[in-house]
Amino acid sequence: MQDTTNKLSSNRIKKEKIVEELLQKVGKAKGLVFTNYQGLTHQQIEGLKRALKKVDAEYVNTKNTLLLIALKDKIDTEAEKDKFQNPTATLFIYDDIVGPLKELTKSIKDFKLPSIKFGMLDGVVLSENEIVKISTLPPLDVLRAQLLGNMKGPISGLHRALSWNIQKFVMTLSAIEKSKQSTTN
Repeated sequence: MQDTTNKLSSNRIKKEKIVEELLQKVGKAKGLVFTNYQGLTHQQIEGLKRALKKVDAEYVNTKNTLLLIALKDKIDTEAEKDKFQNPTATLFIYDDIVGPLKELTKSIKDFKLPSIKFGMLDGVVLSENEIVKISTLPPLDVLRAQLLGNMKGPISGLHRALSWNIQKFVMTLSAIEKSKQSTTN
């Protein structure tokens, strides 16, 4: 009887440690995407994990009950509980949101798996279609460059217009000066 009690407590300690790690990851993550990884081979999952690690994200599969305990402060677990019926892996996105989503959708295109259940970005619950739509955006650096280009465009146009008017004025004055010099000679 004593041996069973020790076994249960060590199991409980392991689960508490897993929940604590999940809580840290949830707290650090900018976005979460929940997927059903059922049907993927171990090699495919490990390949996806390696690809996601390169873009500052993590793909973790845990028991649904432990995941729900870790998420109780982030989402309404009662409303979303039906989505945690099948095996669930969580994509924790730590930096740029688009890069990891591109890797996930690339995996979905290649293997037709995993299937996206739903996601959360900045506290907003998103459907599978919305997540796929976000994955088609360019990376954050490209978006910043496009924004900067769009902001710089009107200023450059104004500069060219004002510069041309000044150049035209200087050329007119120069022509007048030349015409006066030619008439006086």
